[in-house]
Amino acid sequence: MFLSGLGFSAAAPQIALFLVNVLHVSLSTAGLYYLTNLTAPVAGYLIGARSDHTGKRLGLFRLCAVAGFVGWLGIAFSTEAWMPFVISATVLAFAGAASSQLFAAIHDDLKASESPVADGVTSIVRMALTAGWIVGPVLGAFLTAEFGPRTMLISTAIFTLAQIVPLGFLRSSTTFEADFTVDAMTAESERNVRGRGIRIMLPLLTFTGLYVLVYAGEPIKYAYLPIYMNDYLHLPAVVSGAVIGIQPLIELILMPIAVIVARRIGIMRLMVIGAAFGVGANLCFALTDSAAGMFAGQILMGGVWGIFAGLGIIVAQRLLAEAVATASAVFMSSTAVASALGGLTGGLGVAFLGLPTVFLVPAAYAGLATIGIAIMSRSRHSVN
Repeated sequence: MFLSGLGFSAAAPQIALFLVNVLHVSLSTAGLYYLTNLTAPVAGYLIGARSDHTGKRLGLFRLCAVAGFVGWLGIAFSTEAWMPFVISATVLAFAGAASSQLFAAIHDDLKASESPVADGVTSIVRMALTAGWIVGPVLGAFLTAEFGPRTMLISTAIFTLAQIVPLGFLRSSTTFEADFTVDAMTAESERNVRGRGIRIMLPLLTFTGLYVLVYAGEPIKYAYLPIYMNDYLHLPAVVSGAVIGIQPLIELILMPIAVIVARRIGIMRLMVIGAAFGVGANLCFALTDSAAGMFAGQILMGGVWGIFAGLGIIVAQRLLAEAVATASAVFMSSTAVASALGGLTGGLGVAFLGLPTVFLVPAAYAGLATIGIAIMSRSRHSVN
């Protein structure tokens, strides 16, 4: 998880700059790069369904990690503007499913051992991903400044492949007997899900859609906030990197606190607060023109992901307990849909609204999500 976060977060704030400065695409076209992520939910669903059918999570995890390595390496050596778009839409579409397979394996292990602290374990593992996001943006900015964006992308590919090293040749996270039970359970669950059709997935899809609205501001932020800070506010590179890096630091601090608070007030109610933080964060980006305003926005955004990052996957798995790998894949791949929405919004918004006014749009998205999650928290589909 740490290596995954380290690699992706190094590239995320720099990919738009790579497209603009190296491959010479326009700002609007660079924003549209995130539309290539629309293929990721399809790939994630296919991987998740296969995982629920077989119960074998780790083999699929390794294949997805290899796909990520190949994809990022291909982008690093791209010489034409269309190449990153095609590679992202095809090869990298499968890379995002790696994390969902790990979370499904963790769920199986916790279920087999009947762990009374399952939510805390899942949150702690998710914190490792966040820890990678603390180091990654600063590392990505340093590698880009010192060695160029292609070296940074090659490093991302290496970190993505290195995900498979800590697990070694481990085939399963549980004993043979537990595996047999889990395999039988997942096969039966898959038949139940297919038999009841889309209806059983509606609560999961509703929650995932609201999560997409919350997350949609992230690709806009990573595409245009560095440009805004560098080209408009003229902040030093170290300050810009610190602004990007403070969000996951706050997120890491808040994640264990969020688990405790969720047990007291309810997980869905806490997520309403988290979505509201997203409104405030994007208003800071849109309405302030100083380093202090950027830090304030990122601190609020840290509050958003301190809540959603650790608890979102737990809610998704509870909403489709019959097929946790599918639930994990659908939820985790929703970030790709959000990236596409954010990329489209950012590409069009920056052309019509300019910087920093474009950040008012993700503020509106987060406002809609706040209302939607509040309604869902009062419905029969709410989870504890």
